[in-house]
Amino acid sequence: MSARYAGPIIDPHHHLWDLSLGRHPWLQPPAGDDKEMVFGSLAPLRRDYLAADYLNDAAGQGIVATVHIEAGWSADHPLEESRWLGGLDESTGVARRLVAHVALDRPDAIALLEAEAANKRVVGIRDIVSWHPDAARNFARSSQLMSDPRWREGLKAATRLGLTFDLMLFPWQMQEALRLAADFPDTLFLLNHCGSPADRTPEGMALWRQGLAALGRADNVLIKISDLVAYDRQWTLESLRPVIEHCLACFGSNRAMFASDFPVAGLNANFSEVYDAFRLVAAELSESEQHDLFFANANRAYRLGLETAASGA
Repeated sequence: MSARYAGPIIDPHHHLWDLSLGRHPWLQPPAGDDKEMVFGSLAPLRRDYLAADYLNDAAGQGIVATVHIEAGWSADHPLEESRWLGGLDESTGVARRLVAHVALDRPDAIALLEAEAANKRVVGIRDIVSWHPDAARNFARSSQLMSDPRWREGLKAATRLGLTFDLMLFPWQMQEALRLAADFPDTLFLLNHCGSPADRTPEGMALWRQGLAALGRADNVLIKISDLVAYDRQWTLESLRPVIEHCLACFGSNRAMFASDFPVAGLNANFSEVYDAFRLVAAELSESEQHDLFFANANRAYRLGLETAASGA
């Protein structure tokens, strides 16, 4: 067993928002509506979460840079989120790179993708495909986006522009995702949140394990080990460990990365608890494998261009 990781960390998945801008409709419910989604009640998230809040949560963890993942900005105002984030102080390391949202089946998708790709901070796109018949668990606007010809044309354009694709789905969509990865061998896919093992029944977890093993055989798919506590709210280290270990068994330390998903993960754990769990499980690995998981893989995938010896943010 190696020592627990104490080197620099890139957090490749978190969100920021300023609710005064009125651009996050999912966080602006009708009066009296305390909506609960797959990860829990939205009520604690209905507050501004800015770079200073993230830095406060992440204090002492060794975070040197982060990748901001689109946070449900209103589709009626495309490009605004990236421009807003572009106004942040780069010296903090927060939102050094951005994964923007473009609905890939929009009539103007290619123009929007070109505009996003022209932003030096934008390195990827996320258009959530997580479909669930239960509205409280559903994130996507259609049940089979990954198979839609117009959507695929958008993905082809994103790939041509050098953008990665953050893939957020549910386990029963993994076979469709496997076909997508095979059809787009030049696209780098980043599978979000361990593939969302939300169904904790034995059958649900078996489906997740099988689907993840299949996706792990696709060389152009990487995995983010993130927000496990969203699907395991009574979590313990021993309940998180087999999920983390299965992700590593399927993808290896060279195609996986640890990520916070704050502030969403903060509904069920604090930042230190999240990264303590990562460090404890990863301590079974070599120093170089740990460095890949906490720093190097995210550095490469999101083109951060950081040196290992970068100082903390």
